[in-house]
Amino acid sequence: MPWSNQGGGGGGGPWGSGSGGKGPWGSGPQSGGPKPPDLEEMLRRGQDKLRSVLPGGNLGGKGFVIFGLAAIALWGFSGFFRVGPDELGVVLRFGQEVREVQPGLNYHLPYPVETVLTPKALRVNKIDIGMRVVDDVRRGTTTRDVPEESLMLTGDENIVDVDFSVLWKVKPTGVGEYLFNIQNPEGTVKAVAESAMREVVGRSEIQPILTGARQTIETAVQDLMQKTLDNYGAGVVVQQVQLQKVDPPAQVIDAFRDVQAARADLERAVNESQTYANRVVPEARGRVAQITQAAEAYKSQTVAEATGQTSRFLKIYEQYQKAPDVTRQRMYLETMERVLGGADKIIMDSGREGSGGVVPYLPLNELSRAPAPRAPAAGGRP
Repeated sequence: MPWSNQGGGGGGGPWGSGSGGKGPWGSGPQSGGPKPPDLEEMLRRGQDKLRSVLPGGNLGGKGFVIFGLAAIALWGFSGFFRVGPDELGVVLRFGQEVREVQPGLNYHLPYPVETVLTPKALRVNKIDIGMRVVDDVRRGTTTRDVPEESLMLTGDENIVDVDFSVLWKVKPTGVGEYLFNIQNPEGTVKAVAESAMREVVGRSEIQPILTGARQTIETAVQDLMQKTLDNYGAGVVVQQVQLQKVDPPAQVIDAFRDVQAARADLERAVNESQTYANRVVPEARGRVAQITQAAEAYKSQTVAEATGQTSRFLKIYEQYQKAPDVTRQRMYLETMERVLGGADKIIMDSGREGSGGVVPYLPLNELSRAPAPRAPAAGGRP
């Protein structure tokens, strides 16, 4: 032996007798500590309890039958399972999908014949790309940017910062594809969404992206994502793509805002000029139509009058050829009647016989005037 077990102070193994046989770490058995349980005693007590329960006090043939029936009953009852309100159950028979079950209490053949998977197939999932929502006890809910996901290159070689969210769920008829065709559904949807957004943004210019093409981009990304996921056989339906923030990088955002303000002023000026043109042009066209119609009416009136005068002259000329003296006298009298009809004087031929009976002092000029109406007297009738 390399060491001596004898001696007063240096014996007791390589660590000396002072350690009391505890070993190099001082954790050896101690006489005063708790003892480990005795397995033989525990088995003996279990057998005694089983004999007291079974009839006859021992495990005979009848006892084994009862024990087997109880085990079979427990095995059969293990096939009951519950599917949650937002879940769908997929029953597998020896690892192969056989049917799908709806939420509620259902049953399948006990393990290992059939097993069940219950994915959250009826729940709408949301994935944020380019940002992370952080719950802070002091500040509440805050949003943290993720530049490696949000910075994208546009078709006109500009950089744009795009944060968006994707709402998706499992297809009602594609639960098996969702479970067995893709390993990480959430990661797959996120990768496809980021790839689709980069492709759509890479085909567009920065100005429409920052202004009025948000709806177009959302629709294009949703269609491209759905097409890609269907090619993968992922069993996922994309319900909506929501653009949360579309801005230039923080270093040049002020310059882009100035450009946007200038473009807005330009559009406003163009709209105002278009409004003025829409108001003035119809008015000018209306005045042109009015003048044209007045000229056409004057033309028709003048032509009609000239035609009438020509016809009248020809008819008078025909009568003049038949009786020149009578026609000449009639034309003279009609002309004098027309000329003197509006005169305010009365001409009397005092040289002719029979005119001496007219009193020259009578106000003959007042006879042709209509009497003026009298005003009613005050307080009386008219």
